[in-house]
Amino acid sequence: MKPATHESVAALAERAAQGISAGDGRAVLSPSVGAAPVVAFVDAMIREAISMDASDIHIEPMKDRLRVRYRIDGALREAYGKLSLKLKDVLVSRLKIMAKLDTTERRVPQDGRIAFATENGTVDIRVSTMPVLLGETAVLRLLSGARRLLRLDELGFAPENRRLFADWCSRPSGLILNCGPVNSGKTTTLYAALNELNTADKNIVTIEDPVEYFLPGVNQIQIGTDAKLTFARGVRSLMRQDFDVGMVGEIRDEETAEIAVRAAMTGRLLFSTLHTGTAAGAVFRMLDMGVKPYLLAAALLGIMAQRLVRRLCPDCRETYEAGEEEKRFLAAHGCDAHRLFRPRGCEKCGGTGYRGRMAIHELLPANDELRRAVSEEREDLEAAAKAAGIVSLAEDGVKKAAAGDTTLAEVRRVVYGGL
Repeated sequence: MKPATHESVAALAERAAQGISAGDGRAVLSPSVGAAPVVAFVDAMIREAISMDASDIHIEPMKDRLRVRYRIDGALREAYGKLSLKLKDVLVSRLKIMAKLDTTERRVPQDGRIAFATENGTVDIRVSTMPVLLGETAVLRLLSGARRLLRLDELGFAPENRRLFADWCSRPSGLILNCGPVNSGKTTTLYAALNELNTADKNIVTIEDPVEYFLPGVNQIQIGTDAKLTFARGVRSLMRQDFDVGMVGEIRDEETAEIAVRAAMTGRLLFSTLHTGTAAGAVFRMLDMGVKPYLLAAALLGIMAQRLVRRLCPDCRETYEAGEEEKRFLAAHGCDAHRLFRPRGCEKCGGTGYRGRMAIHELLPANDELRRAVSEEREDLEAAAKAAGIVSLAEDGVKKAAAGDTTLAEVRRVVYGGL
């Protein structure tokens, strides 16, 4: 079944609104119409979001309308303009029913899950509702269960970074950390690595919250919501599973950090993620969590930090002469380009000038100098990283902007913040 067109989804919203009347100050479904239009609209909205490769759907009541927005390529886009405010209660109620939440509870936040069937498989959707001044908001995170797994060659690695990361992944043991904020592509990168390592002679086990992709042949463990199975307990159990390669979705606490480091020192290759800004910052974070410096130094293979920038639409991007300030910025990051690329907007990219996203990276190998710096808890880890030949996030991004993959403005926004 093809996804409904944008116009037909908007028409379903209008039809659903017509079947709603006010009752005791709250919107209720008209008995003559029933819930069918609301059900059809919610299903069509989710299908459209999936077809547009959105990562999230935001449903928010406003003073005069209901706002629906999709997060596409990291940016929120309003989907349907001015939807009737009458939809706000029944729409959230429908989502609560799908996520097996309490439809009568509107005063506290609720979290649930929807297994949404599509022609390409089941998409796991995390649902979060939140009471706000004008009603309830709902945010739907569309996980990647029905999407194609990417290969390492499709992740935007610069050739030297691709070779270095492949070298780490080929080692029999050690700890590889991938760092960055939420929604920076860390899990996608690690899944790509695991997929390439996934052969019949290896036992690969993951501990995740949530499981975002299904990896055939890999034993994937879902962390429980009842606290009976935590990351720390899962990693401890891994040691009895005779695994060759493991992935811990995130190192969140002191116990998980210490067990992960010790697991990587027992002849296993272990991947994990941290929420830190830079590769060197991951070392400080692990030490802050109580990992002994000599253990971390011995376990580390390498640390990678990454961010996602929007790709320029190849059908409408255009070149321009870099300004003096841009040339200074480029030169400060080791690039002498004089021409750059900018978005124009066309039908294929929805008028945004961007289509899809790519990662920019910095990779910090754990060489002898870095291991000494970690063991001695030295403050000059950034200098040690430079000595190790690290190419910073900004430098990698600038190279990709000069090549026309993205814009300099995108790199500056993602690495340094600001508009």
